[in-house]
Amino acid sequence: MTDPHAYCQEKAASSGSSFYYSFMFLPPERRQAITALYAFCREVDDVVDECHDMQIAQTKLDWWRQQVDQIYTGTPQHPVGQALQAVNKQFPLPREQLLEIIDGMQMDLQQTRYLDWKALQLYCYRVASVVGLLSAEIFGYSNRQTLKYAHDLGMAFQLTNIIRDVGEDARRGRIYLPIDELQRFNVPARQILDGQHTDGFRELMAFQTQRARQFYDQAFAQLPDEDRKAQRPGLVMAAIYRTLLDEIEADGFQVLDRRTSLTPVRKIWIAGRTWLRG
Repeated sequence: MTDPHAYCQEKAASSGSSFYYSFMFLPPERRQAITALYAFCREVDDVVDECHDMQIAQTKLDWWRQQVDQIYTGTPQHPVGQALQAVNKQFPLPREQLLEIIDGMQMDLQQTRYLDWKALQLYCYRVASVVGLLSAEIFGYSNRQTLKYAHDLGMAFQLTNIIRDVGEDARRGRIYLPIDELQRFNVPARQILDGQHTDGFRELMAFQTQRARQFYDQAFAQLPDEDRKAQRPGLVMAAIYRTLLDEIEADGFQVLDRRTSLTPVRKIWIAGRTWLRG
């Protein structure tokens, strides 16, 4: 029988995500909890990214909704569900928020374009800000203002992901940049799908980067001093992601034909430095 927490650990480690580096220094019980949450996010995200038959993907997401229900009312079948059920006894995670993450993945099945920032903001909230709110519960806080920080930091992370993955998403037929902003910078969707790197595209990406930085700044301004130490994993993640954003900008937003990333050694260095700095 698969050990649920070992399964989650493997799922998190194999992803190579910056998220993994942000909770390396946590005490075991909190690290186990955040790893289970991250593994859940990876599982439902993989349904959408790896399943090319929409009906099968829908069926799988519905099955995950049942697994979430089982976390609170029964016995989950999946190792990630079992791990979250164990975690939930020490760090209560609202069922509605786990379901909302699945709602975000559902949006990926239903649409490949977003009319404006307001529409995209709902998507970012569901797939990232909700994860930030759940993470804040696991890391611990004493001031509810910290939840505003967690919300905005999640938004900043998702915007960074969108900027980094423009080319990769386009190859899946998806464009997360709002349609009205494409029009404002005179960047037809076809240019992005065809990988055409233009001056207008660079200006569009500079605008998206400015928005992401505003959310980082807004998040940090809302983090109360008394919760700063507990919330260090988010600060580590932010340090890694902001460095990534700087790299993308310095490279002239060459995101249509490549995926900018930081080496594991550099991520560990940034993580250690940020953790010690507190």
